[in-house]
Amino acid sequence: MWNKIVLFGCMLGFCAGILCAEELDTMKISNLVELDEVVIQSFKQDRRLETAPLAASAVNGATLRHREVTGIKEVSSLIPNLFIPDYGSKLTSPVYIRGIGSRINAPSVGLYIDGVPFFEKSAFDFDFSEIDRIEVLRGPQGTLYGRNTMGGIINVYTRSPRKYQGTNVSFTGGNYTYLKGSASHYGTLSDRVVFAVSADVQNQDGYFKNEYTGEKADDLFSASGRVRLEWEMTDRLTMRVMSSLDHTDQGGYPYAPYDSTKQVADKVNYNDYSSYKRLLSTSGLNMDYRADRFRVGSQTSFQYLSDDQEIDQDFSPADRYFVTQKQKQRMFSEELNVKSNLGTDYQWLFGAFAFYQGIDNTVRMNYKERYYFTHKDYDMPTYGAALYHQSVFNNLLTDGLSLTLGLRFDYEHAENDYVAKKETETDSKETDHFDAKLSFKQLTPKVAIQYTFPAGQMVYGTATKGYKTGGFNTSFSTDADRTFDPEYSWNYEVGAKAALIPGVLSAEFAVFYIDWRKQQISQSIASEQGSMLKNAGKSESKGVELSLHGSPFNGFLWQLQYGYTHAKFKEYQRSATIDYGGKFLPMVPRNTFSLSADYTLSSVCKAIDRMTFSLAYTGTGKLYWTEANEASQSRYGLLNGKISVTKGIATLSVWAKNITNTDYTAFYFEAMGSRFAQKGKPFTFGGSIAMSF
Repeated sequence: MWNKIVLFGCMLGFCAGILCAEELDTMKISNLVELDEVVIQSFKQDRRLETAPLAASAVNGATLRHREVTGIKEVSSLIPNLFIPDYGSKLTSPVYIRGIGSRINAPSVGLYIDGVPFFEKSAFDFDFSEIDRIEVLRGPQGTLYGRNTMGGIINVYTRSPRKYQGTNVSFTGGNYTYLKGSASHYGTLSDRVVFAVSADVQNQDGYFKNEYTGEKADDLFSASGRVRLEWEMTDRLTMRVMSSLDHTDQGGYPYAPYDSTKQVADKVNYNDYSSYKRLLSTSGLNMDYRADRFRVGSQTSFQYLSDDQEIDQDFSPADRYFVTQKQKQRMFSEELNVKSNLGTDYQWLFGAFAFYQGIDNTVRMNYKERYYFTHKDYDMPTYGAALYHQSVFNNLLTDGLSLTLGLRFDYEHAENDYVAKKETETDSKETDHFDAKLSFKQLTPKVAIQYTFPAGQMVYGTATKGYKTGGFNTSFSTDADRTFDPEYSWNYEVGAKAALIPGVLSAEFAVFYIDWRKQQISQSIASEQGSMLKNAGKSESKGVELSLHGSPFNGFLWQLQYGYTHAKFKEYQRSATIDYGGKFLPMVPRNTFSLSADYTLSSVCKAIDRMTFSLAYTGTGKLYWTEANEASQSRYGLLNGKISVTKGIATLSVWAKNITNTDYTAFYFEAMGSRFAQKGKPFTFGGSIAMSF
């Protein structure tokens, strides 16, 4: 492995040396890498991240390209206390921030793409293409964002044709037969109308071989396209339209028996090919009206998701169980808000939000050894509405002192029309049926105080209530297990942000404590052929976060991100004989760490305009996979690198991921009395060529 990446690096360095041999001695570094000033320009609020009283991180598109980040799961550990395990397919993407997350059912961390909310976890894992920036807001964001944002928010913004113009094409190839092509165009229809179109397609044979079939278990084909239109209808009114289509067809679930003694996964070895197919269509319409003293915004969204999962449920060579699950989701949302313009000491925001989400789910399990099927149908419509307000008082009593007060009221109504049948070759019999309804109401307040010093440094403190609705389980053994209750938290946080050396070094620091009640925990049902959510008693999470980034000299940029989370159950009586009080929360790394650097040389020689060297190390601390704290993953680190050479419109790059070929477990679960795990992705490398016209 090592010889391959060294060979790639030497080849590129050798080519650059030949092209520039006569000029290396007179080479000058002329570019200046400046620290970004990131501004929250969202539907909710417009303000600089470094002056907002919350723990927030931003990653721009250039950084994502330097890190060769191609999907949301690769953002894991780049952000303090953010962890996204690799589940094995795009069916679900458990996202955890500060220990708050959900492995099944609705997510506990919100995802918005260009202002469009993504409610269904099966829609989270999408291919990154033409991304302008990603913002991660840590801690409860329920006052402005509402349902199921107890852990925080991930805001993804694609490139706007107002900022970019031209055409981009790229092609990437790597080992494991990884191929990806993408193209985009940003154009102008008139002085007031701009547009963008983009598309990408990728194919990969897979990383892990299934010993039984002799084929790769996790092959992947995906394609996506996006259209964006922005129209300045008048000097005050702007319309933005976004629509995307995403298709995925993949083998998945490279799960293998887990050796609990050695804490490693064995080889993948099961008889039935398992797969996941998904079609995802997302559209959004944003209207923005700017008056002299206020702005009015409207965000209309629609999302359609259709997916099909087929999975060898026993993950063994035996011909025992095979499950087919089909799901359709239709989500419609509308949000209206009116907010004051910037520039005054009193800033205010009023908003209203409504949504409808319809999910039809069919699960068919083939008990091959017993020659019968179980067939379960779920019709689960959910709708809700909310009103919210936020006031910000700047220069309160004294210059630099600010107070933020927020309050939101949410109402949600959920239904479940459930039918279960047992089918044989000659008979079909209904075994269970119920039609139930649930309703939830909640107020989520927020208070934040901050003080900004004359030199620009600021300190803040916040207290925010977190809330996640209850709902219906799709797997259960008893009537009591059919539903689960809401969970609640109070997040207390203090922090500081400062440009320690303006333009050279900036720092952010936060300390948090989360008091958590009725936490929703994933458990296996009695038959161990499915999972459900149950409520624990009390939990707590506490920790620290540190971010440093700087540019000590021209052309060089470095970033350090560190997070520590200590999350435990305070009260959790699993059963009459099992008490998990004092145990660590599952899926929560004790530490997350990221150190990266980019060094850019400009005007290298006549044959090379620019060279960029990028290196990034991400570390993930010890974590437990279950609430019993028996299976764990010790700390591990991944080293990635990339070298890019630009001449004119073309950029040639070579990259490598997991350069040290570190062995680690990416995901673990227990089913049917057995333990299974998925190995992390091995050493990969490749090259790409990109052109911008």
